[in-house]
Amino acid sequence: QVQLVESGGGLVQAGGSLRLSCAASGRTFSSTNMGWFRQAPGKEREFVAGITWNGGNTYYVDSVKGRFTISRDNAKNTVYPQMNSLKPEDTAVYYCAGRNGLLVTINPNEYDYWGQGTQVTVSS
Repeated sequence: QVQLVESGGGLVQAGGSLRLSCAASGRTFSSTNMGWFRQAPGKEREFVAGITWNGGNTYYVDSVKGRFTISRDNAKNTVYPQMNSLKPEDTAVYYCAGRNGLLVTINPNEYDYWGQGTQVTVSS
């Protein structure tokens, strides 16, 4: 079992940066593939980025490639999405999620653990 808590959200101007954190508790974090999703009002939850259990592979939705970087520190049980060059369309609640399966996937229904979310608002 893994419990997840996100932090680092806030209000930022377009072009700015934010670094979110997802702190995990539980013995199996180091073997858990992690994903970040976001959900804007009136929209479905969308995959943003993912990282495999050992940090060896990362994945990004096209709209954030070159702007977001996901990393993890298994010694600290934490995942970090660094978000640069933020745009107003990045405004959403951001969630981290953990998956026991072998792969990172873009389907939120395939994740086993979820944090409570953190709001990111980008002003124009």
